[in-house]
Amino acid sequence: MSDFLIDAYDLHKSFGDTHAVAGVSLRVAAGEIYGLVGPDGAGKTTIMRLLCGALVLDAGEVEIGGFDIRRQVERAREQIGYLAQRFSLYEELTVQENLRFFAEVRGLKPTQWAPRSQKILEFVGLAPFRDRRAGQLSGGMKQKLGLALALINEPRILLLDEPTTGVDPVTRQDFWRLILPLLRRGDLAVLVSTPYMDEALRCTRVGFMRGGRIISEGPPAELRRRLDGRILELTGKPEALVVEIARADPAVETAGRFGNRFHVRVAPGEAGVVLARLHESIQAAGGLVESLHVIEPQLEDVFIELAEGEADR
Repeated sequence: MSDFLIDAYDLHKSFGDTHAVAGVSLRVAAGEIYGLVGPDGAGKTTIMRLLCGALVLDAGEVEIGGFDIRRQVERAREQIGYLAQRFSLYEELTVQENLRFFAEVRGLKPTQWAPRSQKILEFVGLAPFRDRRAGQLSGGMKQKLGLALALINEPRILLLDEPTTGVDPVTRQDFWRLILPLLRRGDLAVLVSTPYMDEALRCTRVGFMRGGRIISEGPPAELRRRLDGRILELTGKPEALVVEIARADPAVETAGRFGNRFHVRVAPGEAGVVLARLHESIQAAGGLVESLHVIEPQLEDVFIELAEGEADR
């Protein structure tokens, strides 16, 4: 039996001519939160569905909590709490009735689900709203109810498919404040997919996905180190001129907008030369450099660099 609660090797899944998942392997141990990060269509949701047995593998091997997803699918599913990307509540049922329904579908007896539901509702902050219909909840409260339903069977593994997409930043923060304390139990593994790099920073490890494959993985800090000393932050006017000159520099690999600033990636060892050269060339062209300095790489910078490398293959 594997030491990992999620142990997936060489997963493949195609839909017609589309290879949604093309050779993905990942392992998640108890106490870890692994983030799948990538754009829409990268294969994140398909991986989630393969891991919970909602889709059948074309090839590959998966063990969930030590149970083979092909031969022991029901036992494997017993280990999982799953919050789908487009999760649907029963809006005519109350919060408590939704919990009861999902618990009984899971095969839990009243002596099991009743005390659990009380504890879970208190944990997610919905205890005062147990008798409110789900359709009358705010978006953030529906999200919390979805998490409560995923926890009702006391899973060893949480699969969270873009759980904060479509909610405001404050609600996203509130959701993560619920997830992170769960890991302190030490016996829970979490796999979360997200398009948000700030959420990826909260993960133990991150796997960047593109075209159905994981193109790089590791702890966020380790991934960011690959671009140490190579990212410059630039602001100036006029912006179109400033970024055009930056992109024309022979040692600049890319320059893109990050909010109201530009991130400029330079070739290894060239930051000092580029700093001096850009100051001179922008000024000579009649532009103004307001700020130009080396900064710590962001995960967005790393993903852009990795994606460009894949595109050049």
